[in-house]
Amino acid sequence: MRSAPTARRPVVDLSGNTLEETIEMLASPHRRKVAMRKLMAAGRTGTPVVRAGLKHKDPDVRIACCKVLDHFMDEAAVPELIANLDHRHPGVRSWAIHALACDRCKEGVCRPGEEDVIPIVAEALLHDEDRQVRQQAAGLLGPSVLRSEAAKTAIAHAHKHDPHPAVRKIAGWWVPGGVRYRKLRV
Repeated sequence: MRSAPTARRPVVDLSGNTLEETIEMLASPHRRKVAMRKLMAAGRTGTPVVRAGLKHKDPDVRIACCKVLDHFMDEAAVPELIANLDHRHPGVRSWAIHALACDRCKEGVCRPGEEDVIPIVAEALLHDEDRQVRQQAAGLLGPSVLRSEAAKTAIAHAHKHDPHPAVRKIAGWWVPGGVRYRKLRV
C-alpha cells in the first residue's frame, strides 16, 4: 500500500525583493534563513544595506547582519559593529565581537588590525555580564596570546578569576601550558 505523499513546504523566493526588504525579513523566523542566503549571495555589494541593519530595533536582525559582515567585512562597518558591543542583547554583543575579531570566516579582506581589536575583545572577556559573550571573547582572543601581552594577560586573568567554569576552561586552553597554547608554539 502506498503512503500519502508528504506535503512540500513552499519555497520562499526572495529574488524579487530588494536588499532593504530582505533585511526586514530577517526579523521573521520563518524567512530568516532564506534572507541570510540572499544577503550572503550579495556579498560585498550588500554591505551598505547590511550596515544599516546593525541599527535595526530587532536584535535578531542585528545578529544576522553581524554574521554577514563576519564574512564580508567592510571597513566602514567597524564603528557600527563597535556600537553594537554595548547593545542590551548578549547575542548582538557576541556576534559583533565575532565579526570584528574572527579571521577564519572572512572572505578577502581580513578583520581590523589586532592592535585595534584586542583591547575591545579583552574588555568583553574581563567585564561583560554575559558568560556566553565572555566565552566568545576568550575563544577569539586566545590565538593572539603569543603576539600580544594584553591578550595573554586578559586570558590569564579570566582563567583564574572568571565566575563561570566554561569561560575559565576556554581561557585555560590558551594560557601558557594550555592545550591550544602548546599547539600555537609548534
